[in-house]
Amino acid sequence: MSKKATTFRPTAFAFPYLAVTVIFVIVPLVLILIYAFRGEDGSFTFNNFVQVFKEKENLSQLGKTIGLALISTAICLLIAYPVAFVLASSPFNKMAILALLFIIPMWINFMLRIFALQSLLQMIGLQKGYASAVIGMVYDFFPYMLLPIYTVLLNMDKSYLEASKDLGANTVTTFFKITLPLSLPGVISGISMMFMPIFSSYAITEMMGDANTSVIGAKIASLFENQNYGNYGYGSALSFVLLLIVLAVMFIGTYLTNRTEKTSKGGKVK
Repeated sequence: MSKKATTFRPTAFAFPYLAVTVIFVIVPLVLILIYAFRGEDGSFTFNNFVQVFKEKENLSQLGKTIGLALISTAICLLIAYPVAFVLASSPFNKMAILALLFIIPMWINFMLRIFALQSLLQMIGLQKGYASAVIGMVYDFFPYMLLPIYTVLLNMDKSYLEASKDLGANTVTTFFKITLPLSLPGVISGISMMFMPIFSSYAITEMMGDANTSVIGAKIASLFENQNYGNYGYGSALSFVLLLIVLAVMFIGTYLTNRTEKTSKGGKVK
């Protein structure tokens, strides 16, 4: 009798990841959505969302959060692009240790890094406030901006640069006509990877900022830490609104990345 051969599908390796995603991502999101539309008496209601947009404090904190994220992301981009450009250039592209120096701080515990930075800023006379919060954000999320740009510049087809020089273009023209457009997918990816975590993060602003740097994430955390069931619906609604904003930013970033990649490859973009 011939035994039937058993086939093993590689997709089976995805089942553990799928189970973790369902348990720790999908289920919590569903619970947040349920609480967001649930009143104190357990009935369906929109009052939680009405309260979110009714309180002016939420709009103020949301504006502070967006402003902090934009400023921190812009500073990181201005610093990371020149650094990535130098690291990816011919004299340095074989010295991976230089790029590793910017990644090593990520191996250290988050709290230790922030406490060390906080002590350093206090030593030079910079107290807690908006500037300290921005410095903390830039310091913590800088690798997320550097690595995508560095990877794109390092893997860029150098024949385009050689062709540009052969056609008589100078260094500045080559950069703006060739290097910058081809590196835009890395720039957009870095902005997305940095802007979204900053937008939802509040630990750094709580440790290095003051009352003027209170962000929307701190408000959400306080609502759930209060152990008052009545705040769960309000906090869930606020979390859901924040989630929609983050998803919108992610969608825009993905769209711009795909568009720039098609443009850089000579594809037709409608």
